[in-house]
Amino acid sequence: MDNYIVGRNAVKEALKAGRSIQRILVSDDKVKTGLSDIVGLAKSKGVEVRPTPVKQMNRYEMDVPHQGVIAFVNAVEFKDLGEVLQESNHENPLLILTDGVEDPHNMGAIIRTAECVGATAVLIPKRHNAPINATVAKTSAGAVEQIPLVQVGNVTQTIKQLQKQGFWVLGAHMEGDRTLYETDLTIPTVLVIGNEGKGISRVVKEACDFLVTIPMYGNLNSLNASVAAAILMYEAVRQRTMKVK
Repeated sequence: MDNYIVGRNAVKEALKAGRSIQRILVSDDKVKTGLSDIVGLAKSKGVEVRPTPVKQMNRYEMDVPHQGVIAFVNAVEFKDLGEVLQESNHENPLLILTDGVEDPHNMGAIIRTAECVGATAVLIPKRHNAPINATVAKTSAGAVEQIPLVQVGNVTQTIKQLQKQGFWVLGAHMEGDRTLYETDLTIPTVLVIGNEGKGISRVVKEACDFLVTIPMYGNLNSLNASVAAAILMYEAVRQRTMKVK
C-alpha cells in the first residue's frame, strides 16, 4: 500500500483502529475548524499533527481528493486466512474473493460493502489485482482498517483448500447456471468477483462449485463489479437473516 492514506473518513478510521501512523498533514486553514475532530483524535493517540499549506499537500500524487488531510502510515497489515477463520465467531463464514479486480475504486467499494454486511474477510490475490493503495483506502471509507484483508497466492489453489474445509465457492457470472435468488447463501460461502471487463478467469470459473447470475431486466446485460458484489452480499445477508427468524 502507498505510504499515505487520504480523506477524512479513511484517516479517522485508521486512527480509531489503532493503525501505526507516523504523522498527519492537515491543511493549515482547517486545523481548528473542519478537521478539528481528526486533530483531537490524533493528539489523543500521540500522533504528530503538522499544519501544512494546501499547495504543498497537492504535490502528492493521488487519484482522489485529500480533503485537507494526509496520514503517513506503515503498509496495510494482511491477515492469515487460517487465523481469521479460527478467530471468527461466524458459524457460516462469508468470504469475498476478488479475481482480477483492477479498478481501485471498485476494490475499495467491495471492501466497504463487505465490512458493512459483516463478511468474515476479503481475499485478495497478490497478482493481477488492484493494489491496496490510498485510493482503495479512501473509497472504502476506512473499511480497510475494520475487516480482515487476506492476501492469497494462487486463486484456484485457495479455492480448493477452502472447498476441503467445507466452503461452497460461488462465482458471479452473467451466464451463471442459477440466479442468486435460487442459490443457498446461508452455508459457508465464498463469493468470487471477477474482472470488470473479462469477468472471472476460465480456470477460476472451472474451480467454482457453480456460477451465480443476477437477473437483468433492461437492455444492458451486466453490472459494475462492485455493484454486483454488493447485491450478492446483501442477498446473503437477507437469506441468513430470514433463516434466523
